[in-house]
Amino acid sequence: MRLPSIKELRGFLAEALRQAVEQPLYSMGIAAYRQGVRLAALRNPKARKLNEGQSEIWSRLDKAIKPGDRYIWLHAASLGEFEQGRPLIEKIRSIHPEYKILLTFFSPSGYEVRKNYQGADCVCYLPFDTPKRVRKFLYKVNPEMAIFVKYEFWRNYLHELWRRQIPTYLVSAVFRKNQFFFKKRSAWYGHWLKWYTRIFVQDDNSRRLLEGIGITNVDVTGDTRFDRVTDILRARKDIPELDSFVGRKGESERAPFVMMFGSSWPEDEAVYGDWLRMRKEVKAVIAPHEYDEARLEKLKEIVPGEVVLMSEVKSDPKAAEGKRVMVIDCFGLLSSAYAYADAAYVGGGFGVSIHNINEAAVYGIPVVFGPENAKFIEAQELKTLGGGLEVVSADSFARVADKLLYDRMELDQRGEWAGEYIKEKTGATDKVLSVIMK
Repeated sequence: MRLPSIKELRGFLAEALRQAVEQPLYSMGIAAYRQGVRLAALRNPKARKLNEGQSEIWSRLDKAIKPGDRYIWLHAASLGEFEQGRPLIEKIRSIHPEYKILLTFFSPSGYEVRKNYQGADCVCYLPFDTPKRVRKFLYKVNPEMAIFVKYEFWRNYLHELWRRQIPTYLVSAVFRKNQFFFKKRSAWYGHWLKWYTRIFVQDDNSRRLLEGIGITNVDVTGDTRFDRVTDILRARKDIPELDSFVGRKGESERAPFVMMFGSSWPEDEAVYGDWLRMRKEVKAVIAPHEYDEARLEKLKEIVPGEVVLMSEVKSDPKAAEGKRVMVIDCFGLLSSAYAYADAAYVGGGFGVSIHNINEAAVYGIPVVFGPENAKFIEAQELKTLGGGLEVVSADSFARVADKLLYDRMELDQRGEWAGEYIKEKTGATDKVLSVIMK
């Protein structure tokens, strides 16, 4: 047996020292965050849901997992990541029925919407990433593989999965030069990536960045979200309230011009509100990202006297008469609602980051969004192709929206570019599965 070299021994010692310092500090930070959530739950509804959901994890797992079950575990931080992971879940279920699926979320905005998702055998929150909870969770589930979606780097989970030799994958990932993995002061984060069995990235730039820090177990497969939105297009629902509100003349003709505002935040409404009030020939459909009674009342004031809630139309179809703005006050319809629009504005770009622009582009319509979009490859590529349009203020939104409203050739051409882009990007799901399901 070959004895380790001095260089190898130094490496082993450095790694052991790093682990001895890093793991306790990280775990203390997670434990402190857990306590912070408990305190915030006293006043914050979102924290309260997270706190309550954490207390239900073990009973849900006890009810779902039986001796002999073969589970594949997929973790999605929130709803957007779930939509990326969903094509994998559904394809695995169709071709490998011998496996059961555990789906976990960290954010209430994902869990609360998809806790009854029929594509998984069990849906629950992810226990906080402390060593004791991690060991308890993995002992109970004993997954045959773990799949994390896009931006999920839970240190203790990754290390314990690696230690137990459970194949662990990161899918639809995107890496950028300014992330902590690639900075000298925080380069130790890069060690976490070595615990993945395989990393599937969206583009060559991500692969090159990872290679630069010694991570070579990487495949460029694209983004599984393109497969998901294509599935949505094929299975979209008719929405009777929008059928009557939009007043479509025929199969492909609509009157008047319809603008869809998806995943809208108050910051977005400040950008498009004035334009919408002035353009009386436009009908608008607004789907707020989150809402409560107070939020809906604010939305009704965007165009005073001319806004109706979808729930009101459902109760009384005549409620839509004389209105030119409908607010979708329920979840689960946004992806189908884009089919009723001539153009779409996708929100979030004047806050943290834009939401899913592919859901709109798949219908072959131009997509407008705010400036916080640098993290999204599809936004950069759609801008380059012309199917996506970035706006940076209320004035620039008005200019872009007027061009789409009054120039039919511009509208149709940009919509065609958007639709073709989506078609060319499909296939990532099959590429990933061809590796992990060998």
